[in-house]
Amino acid sequence: MTTTNDPRRASADDPAGPGRTRGRIRRRAVAATAALLTAAGSVTVAPQPAAAAAAAAPNFTGDPTQYWNTTLIEIFKQLRGPDAAPGKLARAAAMMNASIFDAETMYQDRWGVRRYQPYLGAGSYPAILEGPNEEERVIGRTAYNVLRDLFGPNTNPNSPDQTGYLDQRFRSRFGSEPTEFDILDTTVVQPVVSRMRAFRANDRSDDTSVYKLQNVPGAWRPTGGACNEAAKAVGPEWGAVKPFAIASGDAYRPPTPQSRSTYQELLATQEYKNQVAEVRRLGGAASTAATRNQRTAEQTAIALFWANDVDGTYKPVGQLLDHTRLIAQQRGVTGKYENARLFTLVSLSLADASIAAWDAKYRTPIDLWRPESAIRDGGLDPDWRPLSADLNGVHFSPCFPSWFSGHATFAAAWAETMRSYFGGDFTFTVTTGDPSAPVRSKTFTSFGQAAQENADSRVYLGVHYPWDAVDGMAVGKKVAADVYAHKLTSIPAVKGAARRD
Repeated sequence: MTTTNDPRRASADDPAGPGRTRGRIRRRAVAATAALLTAAGSVTVAPQPAAAAAAAAPNFTGDPTQYWNTTLIEIFKQLRGPDAAPGKLARAAAMMNASIFDAETMYQDRWGVRRYQPYLGAGSYPAILEGPNEEERVIGRTAYNVLRDLFGPNTNPNSPDQTGYLDQRFRSRFGSEPTEFDILDTTVVQPVVSRMRAFRANDRSDDTSVYKLQNVPGAWRPTGGACNEAAKAVGPEWGAVKPFAIASGDAYRPPTPQSRSTYQELLATQEYKNQVAEVRRLGGAASTAATRNQRTAEQTAIALFWANDVDGTYKPVGQLLDHTRLIAQQRGVTGKYENARLFTLVSLSLADASIAAWDAKYRTPIDLWRPESAIRDGGLDPDWRPLSADLNGVHFSPCFPSWFSGHATFAAAWAETMRSYFGGDFTFTVTTGDPSAPVRSKTFTSFGQAAQENADSRVYLGVHYPWDAVDGMAVGKKVAADVYAHKLTSIPAVKGAARRD
């Protein structure tokens, strides 16, 4: 399928497309520069020793935006405890990718071939002609600086400083040190990174408020293990964080389950009892004296394929970023501009999906307890445990309220963004990073199919009710539709002229 947003069409990287316009500009610039050098006299450059030249050789294999997203995903694996909260990871991805896109937008502006609106800002930068590997430098140096802000010294108290890793990744790509002078740091990187810093300053992402337990049946409470006190509740104020695109965290908030305003009303409904019974029979670690486990081997594989909850995995946000990379490669998305736009749209949707989901979890009248609390504390089966387990085999539930599912919200936001970007569905293959997953790759025929399985997996894992999946998917889809309709939109073509504001 070919649409106006199809990344396989000619791009600025393709000599059959807008690159011809850029080429004419470059040739004129080169000619002008040559004239200036002729007038000024010859310039002699001392030859570099062969060994030093080899040591400094860059390696630009693969797309730069994909490279830096792979770097980000590896950092996710190193984060621990609250540093790895889903909202924080999604926020980091949105900040990095949106900055990459704005830096790339400035590059496109410089050569008069911009096709999309920037995220925060654009504008050209002074240059007589294009320097060596300029587009790579624009993207890579921007990504590096944003990631240093987010994961450098004294940024994540529960996790190791990632500066050394970031320096290594920079050297692997460029063959030089990130501290070496580059004029693009002044003309492009610093303005872009400063805009993002200012935009996200005081966005409430650093709120460390402690959750106050309600101590009534139905209300969320710690479930044991690492989640053993109210202070461990993850992100009680994340729903109030400033969104990246949507109007507010509650912009698409649905009614509470069964539209009930109190726990007592909700727990008295037949639908609530049905929901508990469903996860009880499908989500348990094993059969008990009171409960027969009815989950199939296929459902177990589904649960573990999408889990990625434990330390050392790339977490749900990282998995969807990796799936974006895999699909972009499978579909032949090779243009740097198009990859930057794809990853930014996905990241903005995931970031705002996290805010919308956490708004529902904590900022409504119902902070619903996890299924294991409903089953054990509700007196149905004191021996029941969810399938979800850490690397030591200890069964656990994520340390925040159940309604509605973050996985489901992320999944639907991702699927809607991907479908919109590519103009429809197709068959693709993706993988998992969860060490316990018996199936390492899966093939889907549509984005919706993948998202639905992701959402259902949380019931099979024993950590969510079915309505958590349904409501999360509905909100995630709306968030992504909002993002795609209003951010990074196409600039109408002007016949006979380069696209430029």
